[in-house]
Amino acid sequence: MGKKRVIEDKINRLLVMFPVVAIVGPRQCGKSTLVKQLRPDWKYYDLESPDDYQLISSDPVAFFSLNTENVIIDEAQQYPELFRVLRGVIDSNRKKKGRFILTGSSSPDIVKGITESLAGRIATMEMWPFKQSEYYEKGLPDIYELLVDGTVKPNDFLQLQPLLHMDQAMHVWFKGGFPEPLIESEKNTDFYLQWMEHYIMNYVGRDIRMLFPRLQIHSFRRFLTLLAQFSGHQLNMSDMARALEISVSTIKDYLDIIHQTFLWRNLEPYTKNKLKKAQKAKKGFFRDQGLLHNFLKINDLDFLLIHPIAGCSFESFVIEEIIRGLQATMATQLEFNYYRTIDKSEIDFVIDSSSGPIPIEIKLNSMVNRTGLRGLKNFLDDTKTNYAILINRGKRIELLSEKIIQIPVNYI
Repeated sequence: MGKKRVIEDKINRLLVMFPVVAIVGPRQCGKSTLVKQLRPDWKYYDLESPDDYQLISSDPVAFFSLNTENVIIDEAQQYPELFRVLRGVIDSNRKKKGRFILTGSSSPDIVKGITESLAGRIATMEMWPFKQSEYYEKGLPDIYELLVDGTVKPNDFLQLQPLLHMDQAMHVWFKGGFPEPLIESEKNTDFYLQWMEHYIMNYVGRDIRMLFPRLQIHSFRRFLTLLAQFSGHQLNMSDMARALEISVSTIKDYLDIIHQTFLWRNLEPYTKNKLKKAQKAKKGFFRDQGLLHNFLKINDLDFLLIHPIAGCSFESFVIEEIIRGLQATMATQLEFNYYRTIDKSEIDFVIDSSSGPIPIEIKLNSMVNRTGLRGLKNFLDDTKTNYAILINRGKRIELLSEKIIQIPVNYI
């Protein structure tokens, strides 16, 4: 049995509302394990298995006439024609919900298939490597219900309890959340580094080569290594293009590919503050910090803590943890941004929802530097937002001012 994932409840609720639920995310994040756990009695087909691929692709209409419901199809992007056929199957009994689960990884094809053929008939869930609480077999922390509740006041956060110890949060930050290397390396320490190396080789050598056959693989691999140094920063594409001796438009294509294949997250700038002129540069980061640390050859936590990338890596880890937590709720209309003005007022992360923005500053240290709160104070003054959050390695949740609350990373 795999560990319980925090999106299980949401998937069950979506299956009551839609005929099909698709679960997309990076390879090896646990999608197959999850769907088999969720619906153990459903028929399961894996399109990366030649037998299953042959069975479905040789005559998909006949296949679905025999399998009209309770079917899981893994790695659906391997057969894009599937989405068009499935549309007819669903429309023949439009009112029936919860009939199919699809999974897909590393592919613009699956997104295209879903949006063009199954719009209105399908709910798409994103899945990720372990959230820190999942690895330690805890549920979804209570903070996420507060973050999606527009009526919450700063004092409401004081009642929260941590699910983890700080050293547990630090462990998942350093190693990343991919289930297999995390679990296996508990028994075999060599396995972790071996797995990481082969994951990147397979990602570049198999997935990317198959999805983008005209891509220069050697150049893309060099791009990934260079990108590790930019993770968590605003991206200067001209500098990157010069370093790799390729064009800026190629850098943009590469960033698009790595974002679409779930290894990288592009954060858009927050531009809704009418009082200030915001910078528009793209910012992004590796979504799994274990992969980032592997690219940078950072092989233990002590070395990470003194490395120049530590602050940016911790910030990226926290942002991704929060996004994963929010995506496990039923909240909609959420946008994720960063904020930086021309006059250098800066906030690491802004959650924007129908009830307004929540500015979040992220610091690796455990002590609060009052000057470090200036960006949050300016944002609160400009936007009249209810509260702001500082996430760090502090000992407890504390009010730092009437509207700014400190929340340690092991609470998220």
